[in-house]
Amino acid sequence: MQTIQKYFPSLSQQQKEQFECLEAELKEWNTKINVISRKDIDNLEVNHILHSLSIAKLLNFTAGTKVLDFGTGGGIPGLPLAIMFPNVHFHLIDRIGKKIKVAEEVARAVGLTNVTFQKGDIGECHEKFDFVVTRGVMEMSGILKLLSRNIDRKHQVNALPNGVIALKGGELESELSGVKTPIEVIDITTYFDEPFFETKKLVYASMS
Repeated sequence: MQTIQKYFPSLSQQQKEQFECLEAELKEWNTKINVISRKDIDNLEVNHILHSLSIAKLLNFTAGTKVLDFGTGGGIPGLPLAIMFPNVHFHLIDRIGKKIKVAEEVARAVGLTNVTFQKGDIGECHEKFDFVVTRGVMEMSGILKLLSRNIDRKHQVNALPNGVIALKGGELESELSGVKTPIEVIDITTYFDEPFFETKKLVYASMS
């Protein structure tokens, strides 16, 4: 929790307790169902929870915003963001039932009431959202093609136009070269000093 508090010093006591519970629950569940690499579980706070919260540095979601977490796995980045933004609704979807089960159980233990869950393919999700967030699911062109119909182009209440925010790593030039949607790439080192983030980026695509 020390690293999270370093970058988010205004957390409420409830949020601090929720982040501590989130970390403990994810570690416990990961011993039963592998949703995070077991080699990486000791780095959970920085490499997964804080990584998710880089999205909160890019955009302070307005209350009432609806966010889809596409390919959430065990709840990353959706659950950390749901703690950070208690007045924003997060819908977490993943094709793998046991991963969604972990995310549901962790959310229940943390006490989150602003999160819903769906096991299934993105084609089975017919709702519209202001933003889609995702981490490591597929290349950006595929994400934008799949999720275009899930973006609400009428409801605009945030500082950025509605669209997709993806957590990415490594060299992105070839991946993004064929993408026609307006793209912005932000180095996460803009927000966080830890060495893990030296190759990590946020990719924001405006789709409104």
